[in-house]
Amino acid sequence: MDIFLKTISAVNDETRVKILNFINVNGEVCVCDIENSFEMIQSRVSRHLKILKEAGFLKVDRRGKWAYYSIRTPLDAFRQSILKEISYLEMDVPKLKKSCFKL
Repeated sequence: MDIFLKTISAVNDETRVKILNFINVNGEVCVCDIENSFEMIQSRVSRHLKILKEAGFLKVDRRGKWAYYSIRTPLDAFRQSILKEISYLEMDVPKLKKSCFKL
Protein backbone atom coordinates (compact mmCIF):
# COMPACT_ATOMS: atom_id res chain seq x y z
CA MET A 1 0.00 0.00 0.00
CA ASP A 2 2.85 2.41 0.88
CA ILE A 3 4.44 2.33 -2.59
CA PHE A 4 1.01 2.78 -4.22
CA LEU A 5 0.39 5.92 -2.16
CA LYS A 6 3.89 7.24 -2.88
CA THR A 7 3.27 6.71 -6.59
CA ILE A 8 -0.06 8.54 -6.56
CA SER A 9 1.39 11.32 -4.44
CA ALA A 10 4.37 11.73 -6.78
CA VAL A 11 2.17 12.40 -9.80
CA ASN A 12 -0.11 14.73 -7.84
CA ASP A 13 2.19 17.66 -8.59
CA GLU A 14 2.34 19.50 -11.93
CA THR A 15 6.09 20.10 -11.80
CA ARG A 16 6.84 16.43 -11.10
CA VAL A 17 4.55 15.35 -13.95
CA LYS A 18 6.45 17.71 -16.27
CA ILE A 19 9.83 16.47 -15.05
CA LEU A 20 8.72 12.86 -15.47
CA ASN A 21 7.53 13.54 -19.01
CA PHE A 22 10.75 15.47 -19.73
CA ILE A 23 12.90 12.50 -18.68
CA ASN A 24 10.66 10.06 -20.53
CA VAL A 25 11.03 12.08 -23.75
CA ASN A 26 14.74 12.97 -23.44
CA GLY A 27 16.09 9.79 -21.87
CA GLU A 28 18.91 9.97 -19.34
CA VAL A 29 19.51 13.53 -18.16
CA CYS A 30 21.76 15.14 -15.59
CA VAL A 31 20.30 17.10 -12.69
CA CYS A 32 21.99 20.22 -14.04
CA ASP A 33 20.23 19.73 -17.41
CA ILE A 34 16.88 19.66 -15.61
CA GLU A 35 17.85 22.75 -13.58
CA ASN A 36 18.72 24.70 -16.73
CA SER A 37 15.79 23.46 -18.79
CA PHE A 38 13.20 24.19 -16.08
CA GLU A 39 15.06 27.24 -14.72
CA MET A 40 14.81 25.87 -11.18
CA ILE A 41 17.32 25.78 -8.34
CA GLN A 42 19.18 22.53 -7.67
CA SER A 43 17.62 21.87 -4.27
CA ARG A 44 14.08 22.07 -5.66
CA VAL A 45 14.91 19.83 -8.63
CA SER A 46 16.60 17.31 -6.34
CA ARG A 47 13.55 17.18 -4.07
CA HIS A 48 11.22 16.44 -7.00
CA LEU A 49 13.61 13.79 -8.34
CA LYS A 50 13.87 12.13 -4.91
CA ILE A 51 10.08 11.86 -4.71
CA LEU A 52 9.84 10.40 -8.24
CA LYS A 53 12.64 7.94 -7.47
CA GLU A 54 11.01 6.81 -4.20
CA ALA A 55 7.74 6.35 -6.12
CA GLY A 56 9.48 3.81 -8.38
CA PHE A 57 9.67 5.84 -11.59
CA LEU A 58 13.35 6.76 -11.77
CA LYS A 59 16.79 5.30 -11.40
CA VAL A 60 19.89 7.35 -10.70
CA ASP A 61 23.40 6.76 -11.99
CA ARG A 62 26.07 8.73 -10.14
CA ARG A 63 29.22 9.55 -12.08
CA GLY A 64 31.67 11.60 -10.11
CA LYS A 65 29.90 14.72 -8.91
CA TRP A 66 27.05 14.33 -11.43
CA ALA A 67 23.78 12.43 -11.02
CA TYR A 68 21.98 11.19 -14.13
CA TYR A 69 18.32 10.22 -13.98
CA SER A 70 16.34 7.99 -16.32
CA ILE A 71 13.13 5.98 -16.30
CA ARG A 72 13.63 2.78 -14.29
CA THR A 73 13.59 -0.45 -16.25
CA PRO A 74 11.85 -2.73 -16.07
CA LEU A 75 8.88 -0.59 -15.14
CA ASP A 76 5.75 -2.30 -13.87
CA ALA A 77 2.44 -2.02 -15.77
CA PHE A 78 0.98 0.50 -13.31
CA ARG A 79 3.80 3.01 -13.78
CA GLN A 80 3.94 2.33 -17.51
CA SER A 81 0.26 3.22 -17.77
CA ILE A 82 0.86 6.43 -15.80
CA LEU A 83 3.70 7.42 -18.15
CA LYS A 84 1.49 6.65 -21.15
CA GLU A 85 -1.33 8.82 -19.79
CA ILE A 86 1.13 11.64 -19.02
CA SER A 87 2.37 11.52 -22.62
CA TYR A 88 -1.17 12.35 -23.80
CA LEU A 89 -1.47 15.47 -21.63
CA GLU A 90 -1.17 18.87 -23.22
CA MET A 91 1.54 20.62 -21.25
CA ASP A 92 4.41 22.97 -21.80
CA VAL A 93 7.58 21.00 -21.21
CA PRO A 94 10.81 22.92 -21.80
CA LYS A 95 13.34 21.96 -24.43
CA LEU A 96 16.42 20.16 -23.17
CA LYS A 97 19.20 22.65 -22.38
CA LYS A 98 22.32 20.49 -22.03
CA SER A 99 24.83 21.83 -19.58
CA CYS A 100 26.57 18.66 -18.37
CA PHE A 101 28.91 16.43 -20.27
CA LYS A 102 28.42 12.69 -20.04
CA LEU A 103 31.36 10.84 -18.54
